[in-house]
Amino acid sequence: MTTSRKIASAGVLALLAAAIAGCSTSGGSSGGGSRPAPTGVEGAWLDAKGTGLSTFQAGAFQTVATDTGQKLSDGTYILTGANSVQINGTSLIRQSPISFNCLLISANQLNCTSGTNQQFTLTRRSA
Repeated sequence: MTTSRKIASAGVLALLAAAIAGCSTSGGSSGGGSRPAPTGVEGAWLDAKGTGLSTFQAGAFQTVATDTGQKLSDGTYILTGANSVQINGTSLIRQSPISFNCLLISANQLNCTSGTNQQFTLTRRSA
């Protein structure tokens, strides 16, 4: 696989991750002790190949390459249902708009479909 194709794939995965992160709701912190299990999409998500890390926080998402830290995409996300999120943004590699719809399948898995019907899965990154 060529470097540009890897970057493009990472960009798509990053966007998917961002979409999934948008499905969460934020809760208060419990102030010490063990961490509660993550809920919603807030947090960090890895693509299936481990090449893109997408972060969802307070309605914003971004994806970076895990090997270089280069920003691949950024944008916003909104919850469209209890377990669904819509992500819109820009692929910084291709300088073009991107959009994804994602479903939070479990606390650690987000299944996404791009506006061009590409499907990908994001997995919550361990803390």
